Amino acid sequence: MPLSAVVADVATGVVLALRGGGDPYALSRVLPQDDPLAPAAIRVLGADALAPYALDHRSAPAGADDETVVRQALAAYPPGPDASEVSVWTYRGLIEASRALLSGDPGDPGDADRAWPQAPRATAAWITTDPWPKLAFRASQLAALALPGLAPDLADGLAARTDDLARGFVRAVRRRDWLQAAGLGRWLARLPHVPATLGLDSGLVFVQQMSDGDARVALHVVAARQFYGRGG
Repeated sequence: MPLSAVVADVATGVVLALRGGGDPYALSRVLPQDDPLAPAAIRVLGADALAPYALDHRSAPAGADDETVVRQALAAYPPGPDASEVSVWTYRGLIEASRALLSGDPGDPGDADRAWPQAPRATAAWITTDPWPKLAFRASQLAALALPGLAPDLADGLAARTDDLARGFVRAVRRRDWLQAAGLGRWLARLPHVPATLGLDSGLVFVQQMSDGDARVALHVVAARQFYGRGG
């Protein structure tokens, strides 16, 4: 099975859990740790692989098997010295989500065996310097960090450019780039002061309808709805 199919399967499991359907979510059940593509799939989805754990009533308690599969991904795919800002931010976001949502107390220095990797420094100067099309592209790639409580500095910086993200959302819809539109719409759902004229709620519904069942598009739209009440 190609990596894209594995990623889509996990994204579908996340969507089902966020909607409240099926069995309680467990990452280690959706993506067994003996699957050779498991680390890569988690690295692609980032913090979204853990999103159902942020809704306590939509998942079983996270356990040791969930930690194991996430630790494998963090160990296998750390950002290198020449990694893009997106790669560094997504890795950092996965660590933040793991600390917040998985079992154990990684902040306890007496529990060194359970400590998570140190989050790499991620710069954010691009938020103020990027022209709006480039900003929109990068922000859409970081949509998994729009989970509540993650990357607050990133969210604050993007809030200052809400109008540019809205422009990017409209352009992505016009270009039929449904994944980029969904990612931007998800960020806009988290941010305050989104212009009412954007029609974000109906726009997100439209994006999902037009995406032809794309699981990652559905994940962004359903997350915007469940965590922020946007998108119908």
